[in-house]
Amino acid sequence: MRNIAVGIGGYIVNTLLGFVCRIVFVRFLPDDYLGVSGFFSNILSMLTIAELGIGIAIVYALYKPIAENDTEKVASLMQFFGKAYRIIGVVTALLGLAVAPFLKYLVEMPDTITESIYFLYAVFLFNQVIAYFFSYRGSFLLASQQNYIVTGLSYVATILQSILQMVFLALTRSYLSYLLIQTIGTVLYNVVVYIIAYKKYPYIADKKAKPLDTATKRTLFRNTRDLLLTRISGLFVNNTDNIIITYFQGLLTTGITSNYTLFISTLTTLFSQVFDGMTASIGNHNALEDNDKRYEMFRFINLSNFWLYSWGTVGIIFVSSDLVRVCFGEEFVMSPAIPVVLAINFYLVGMQSAVWTYMQTLGIFHYGRLISFVTAGIKIALSILLGADWGVFGIQISTALARIVTDVWYSPWALYKYGFRKKSAPFFGRYLLYLLVLCAECGVCYLLCAPIAIHPVVDLLLKFLICSIVPNLIFLLVFGRTRDFAMFKKAAGNMLDIVKSKFTAKGKTA
Repeated sequence: MRNIAVGIGGYIVNTLLGFVCRIVFVRFLPDDYLGVSGFFSNILSMLTIAELGIGIAIVYALYKPIAENDTEKVASLMQFFGKAYRIIGVVTALLGLAVAPFLKYLVEMPDTITESIYFLYAVFLFNQVIAYFFSYRGSFLLASQQNYIVTGLSYVATILQSILQMVFLALTRSYLSYLLIQTIGTVLYNVVVYIIAYKKYPYIADKKAKPLDTATKRTLFRNTRDLLLTRISGLFVNNTDNIIITYFQGLLTTGITSNYTLFISTLTTLFSQVFDGMTASIGNHNALEDNDKRYEMFRFINLSNFWLYSWGTVGIIFVSSDLVRVCFGEEFVMSPAIPVVLAINFYLVGMQSAVWTYMQTLGIFHYGRLISFVTAGIKIALSILLGADWGVFGIQISTALARIVTDVWYSPWALYKYGFRKKSAPFFGRYLLYLLVLCAECGVCYLLCAPIAIHPVVDLLLKFLICSIVPNLIFLLVFGRTRDFAMFKKAAGNMLDIVKSKFTAKGKTA
């Protein structure tokens, strides 16, 4: 709960400041710079293939020794982890430099961008690479259920960074100063986390730690191999949209679309704070409890999953365009079909969160690695086919269709068969029920939001209230008396008891 609270609280503050920073960015720099940021981000996301998925594999390997307080095994894993990530950092840098000569063929830089494309790319690449030399110690804190330390420091760094970026943009109107401040913030944050992890747990840097045994290495390499295949296919599914949009419709359209994807990624990251905060605890729970307890907890988390992502989906459909209109201007508003298709993708991915969290923490990395390539192949083929004629809508609907025919059904099936050893029919029955409830939420919100046309700011506030109240009321009416929802009440009661006991203890001490 501490991890979740720090994650959500810090992210809300950071997000509000990030929106202000984005508005300042749009006001003081040409629109094409938005496209440059999105384009380079997609290119460099492709380079994370060098990470090979070893981070997830080692965090999974840490759950059991941390739960059993096996400091020797932890020290050995961290020694291996550090060496692996230093190699990965060097490989990523080399791959990034190898891509540089081809940039001129991928994008035509407009006259409004005065900086060298290669220099800007080098700054982006440095920001990507430097983290590999420090971040592995932060991963240990995540595995040991202390995500709040990493998350809290990240938000403090980002908030200070955003304030400085806005000041320098207003004074200099220089995109380069904006990037360099980001670079300084990235370096300082990673160094501080690196030092804090060592101060709290000196044994993780034990140079005399024994090398990992052969069996552990074999398991790590097998898991890394499976995660590598999943990561490669995932990059083609999730990180190619801006590249394809830029190719078919140019940087300006990429920049305009990025205003919508900014809001969606904000929601995604906000909601992921909940699952990130729980991941290590779920891993610990899975390491200690039997299969029935694991399954009971999964049902509770999957219901939480739907509660969050159905609410977010409704908001994207009915509020995102009004938000763009108020923050950036009428000229940045896209056709109503775009928020709908973006919301579909948001929902499809979001509804897999509980499934992926359990596949990760149960260590069943092997399953799903090949189906992901099928998803990627369908997505790329359809994007090229539909993107030429339908533009952004065609590219986004291609991604949705590819997910529906592959991962949406396969990952839950694999989790139930190989993780819980149960039939998956109850999951899909519940999935269809969730979809019907979402349709009801959208229908009621449409009827209430459609007539609203008073003033952009008033429209935004009214629609936000409607899309916050209606989905939650409908959710409570449908699921408020279920066994899974009862766990919410139990968790809330436990939290109140903990808070009361802490206040009582402080009062006695005083």
